[in-house]
Amino acid sequence: MKQNFGLMSRSETEQNGRKRVSIFLESVAGGLRPLLKNWSGMVGLSLTLAMVGIGVAAPVIAPRHYAQTDLPNRLEPPSLVNLFGTDELGRDVFSRVVYGAQIAIWIGLVVVGIEAAIGVSLGLIAGYYGKASDRFISALSDVIWALPPIVLALAVVTIIGPGLTQVVSAVAVVSWPPFSRVTRAKIQSLRNREFVVAAKSIGENDANMILRYLLPNVVPSLVILSTLTLPSAILSTTALSFLGFGAQPPSPDWGYMISKGMVYMVMAPWITTFPGIFLVLLCLGLNLLGDGLRDVLDPRLKI
Repeated sequence: MKQNFGLMSRSETEQNGRKRVSIFLESVAGGLRPLLKNWSGMVGLSLTLAMVGIGVAAPVIAPRHYAQTDLPNRLEPPSLVNLFGTDELGRDVFSRVVYGAQIAIWIGLVVVGIEAAIGVSLGLIAGYYGKASDRFISALSDVIWALPPIVLALAVVTIIGPGLTQVVSAVAVVSWPPFSRVTRAKIQSLRNREFVVAAKSIGENDANMILRYLLPNVVPSLVILSTLTLPSAILSTTALSFLGFGAQPPSPDWGYMISKGMVYMVMAPWITTFPGIFLVLLCLGLNLLGDGLRDVLDPRLKI
């Protein structure tokens, strides 16, 4: 009897596991279906997935390591051997571009993650508690938002020194106000709703109120904002790398590649052109994806 009971338990466990997987896949499919019906969302998702796939598959599709030099074949134009040509050191531009996709995507995700962590935390405090904390955080947000982010980030990098980590930190620290503003406004619109009042009446503490009842209602707006913020984060870090404050040689960062290629723009325009094209495609895909997600997730835009 014990063995039969054990077999039945194992079978039920497997069935429950399959049900959970099925429910998860159905929920994912249900979430993607409206997005795929939106043309900008579909095009943006396709471009974004293509760029992510290129970055992930870089070690496989790159014919050479991004730092491998070949001086006898420097500044070679695009050909079947070197699809995007070679740079001033004979390095394969195609290999450097696809490896650069890894850096661009990773930097964008890290910057937006730090921005969201800072901005959402401050927005929750300002929106929920109000009064002095709201005034202070709103004033701080206004001061930072009044200055161009790239100029402020450049000033920070000048102080702390060049490097990819420094650039990521600088861009994130000066770009969190949109997350704070969106979170604060959403929390202020929710904190007097019936479900919040009911939760307070049964003795829920502030941490539970914020994390269990309020924050989940802000997530759709934060997802949209994160997708729309990714392009600006990538462009800001790329701009700082272009100016020499970001990734250092021999990194295949697109900003660094475009900067170095400017010297050879007349005789070897492919050094600058191809990383520039990939940068545009990635940012275009993310912007279109963000627009599609906004149309799908924001009920105020639905007719």
